[in-house]
Amino acid sequence: MITVRLDRPLTASLPSGIAGTVGFFDGVHVGHRFLIDQLKKIAEKKGLPAAAITFPVHPRRVLDKRFCPELLNSFEEKLYQLSTTGIDYCLVLDFTKALSEQTAREFIQEELWRKLNVKSLMVGYDHRFGRNREEGFPAYKQYGSEVGMDVIEADPLLYAQVNVSSTRIRKLLSGGEMEKAAILLSYDYTLKGIVIEGNRIGRTIGFPTANIQLEDPEKIVPGFGVYIATVDVEQASYKGMLYIGQRPTFDENSVLRIEVHLLDFSGDLYGKTLKISIKKFLRKDVKFDSIHALKQQLELDKVEVSGTVKN
Repeated sequence: MITVRLDRPLTASLPSGIAGTVGFFDGVHVGHRFLIDQLKKIAEKKGLPAAAITFPVHPRRVLDKRFCPELLNSFEEKLYQLSTTGIDYCLVLDFTKALSEQTAREFIQEELWRKLNVKSLMVGYDHRFGRNREEGFPAYKQYGSEVGMDVIEADPLLYAQVNVSSTRIRKLLSGGEMEKAAILLSYDYTLKGIVIEGNRIGRTIGFPTANIQLEDPEKIVPGFGVYIATVDVEQASYKGMLYIGQRPTFDENSVLRIEVHLLDFSGDLYGKTLKISIKKFLRKDVKFDSIHALKQQLELDKVEVSGTVKN
């Protein structure tokens, strides 16, 4: 996949004609992949490269600085996942207030047709764009025909009779339903961050943890609890016990903490970047009556993680 950054000085030229689709593509989930597969077939039929047109920042974040998008992917993760779809190009368009004020006709005819050379446009099922998202597919098709652009509406992908969406996946993650989320994403949900200094309580009970500061604070954090995970650090991969919560056994009013215990690991992790692939919800975050009771539970957790996770 060739990535063309239109939000900065060009380092690669645009093709003379493309079959394209526009979206934020958060998660690059199975619904997005179904859309892109349809686009690739249209592109092959017309002899055009297929391109996903996306944005580096969530459009609502540009218009409202207070909005927290709860992303499924960082921008870099999104580019990687798009590259796995077999699409030819990813065009990164700068989303600005001025762009948000364009009508659908202006966006299709000026941005897509004239500037980006979109000859065929595939519109996601029930997807809307243009100022205030006022119009729908029939209008898009008309505006395309006025300049010679073929506009096609994609078929939806249903899972359990419901459209697959980023919003639905976020709800699953918030509820700790990692396995269901992985089915809709087509991969395990991940958190990535740098190991920072903690208060080292874990090591006093035989379960040292790496305290994680997320690289992208706008990524959604799954619901409180203990999870089975795999942890990649440098060139190695380890089984892990991931904790997300406020440590009620130790702190009454603690901030959110993301900590992971790596099985069969010894060494210093401070300052290193960890990629945590979350496999399965193990148990809820609870307040234990004693440190001893917590340690007993952690021993049980370790046994289950050891037997279920494959590196």
